[in-house]
Amino acid sequence: MTNPINVPLLDLKAQYATIKNEIKAAIDRVVESQYFIMGPDVAELEKAIAEYVGTKFAIGCASGSDAIMLALMALGVGRDDEVICPSYTFFATGGYTTKVGAKPVYAEIDPVTYNMDPDHVRTLARKCKRLKAIMPVHLFGQAADMDAFMQIGKELGVPIVEDAAQAIGTKDEQGIRVGTRGAIGCFSFFPSKNLGAFGDGGIVTTNDPVLAETLSILRVHGGKPKYYHKWIGVNSRLDSIQAAILKVKLGHLDDWTTARQGNAGYYDKKFKVAGALTSATPLSEGGGGLPLRTPAPAGPKAWHIYNQYVIRVPAEMRDALRTHLTEKKIGTEIYYPVPLHLQECFNYLGYSKGDLPESEGAANETIALPIYPELTRQQLDHVAGSVIQYVTQHAALKV
Repeated sequence: MTNPINVPLLDLKAQYATIKNEIKAAIDRVVESQYFIMGPDVAELEKAIAEYVGTKFAIGCASGSDAIMLALMALGVGRDDEVICPSYTFFATGGYTTKVGAKPVYAEIDPVTYNMDPDHVRTLARKCKRLKAIMPVHLFGQAADMDAFMQIGKELGVPIVEDAAQAIGTKDEQGIRVGTRGAIGCFSFFPSKNLGAFGDGGIVTTNDPVLAETLSILRVHGGKPKYYHKWIGVNSRLDSIQAAILKVKLGHLDDWTTARQGNAGYYDKKFKVAGALTSATPLSEGGGGLPLRTPAPAGPKAWHIYNQYVIRVPAEMRDALRTHLTEKKIGTEIYYPVPLHLQECFNYLGYSKGDLPESEGAANETIALPIYPELTRQQLDHVAGSVIQYVTQHAALKV
């Protein structure tokens, strides 16, 4: 009897096996130096990230969540100000807006890309009284509509803060890497990210020298020189060991992205043959012969890095499909089961179920499949085949 195929949602051990010697050498070098906080490795990583994404400055910090907080602080966003951001996103986008005293104003998503809808942002902006920033999220590794958001920001005189926590290396429809066009870009190095550290870590990017200086001071309690404080900042420094690890991984990032894109293309083909359509066609419209939607392809100049590969099935099928895949030893995740406007901690904002139907629909109908670079063809076939088998059978029972 053959052993069942095991496909975890993410296999960091498989990645580590390919770069173990490089990583160990980098860690040993930092340990020998005994320079653990804000050392030369941090400065070198900041320079390398700035060059990679295409900005003049990059400032390391303790996490992607802190990157959002520092960005808003540097822009002077504070008590009772308003920040428009999507509801369908990781908690930090809205949560850290509140940490600086501001009010998150939740916008609807485009159901094709799952990114914030510029038209709804325009509608919301007209109702805001103290709008101080607009924060699109480049969700799942696909760029938000930066042309539209930059135009909106210009019209309103409001800065754009790019939440690019899942999107390092992503390119927009102009072929420009995300985190470069807005006032500030925010990145995360959480271990599960495409460029992940061995713990928490983050970085902010900007082309503005004044903002860069402000960010660099705010991350060290607002002090410059040491013990002299112009502002009240935070303690959000990137460790040297994490920076050294990330420098090693950065050299492999584009190859890993290419592998993820190849895996996504393989899934796309398998699902299309089975009758699936892309997210450009709503599930409600039927068609394609299979109630399954795959990620919409990026434009010719764009680069989707597939931090997640997210499919969509009818809500009544989603959780049962996940159970089926778990039984098949396939890891999955739900990003995100409860949109922010319906989270209990945001009850005070006055949102109700039904206020953002596209966000709520995505929360109920999407499921992320394994997409990491080291997946074998056998594993990919097992995942695709298991999904197709269940969805086909379930759809047949409804006929």
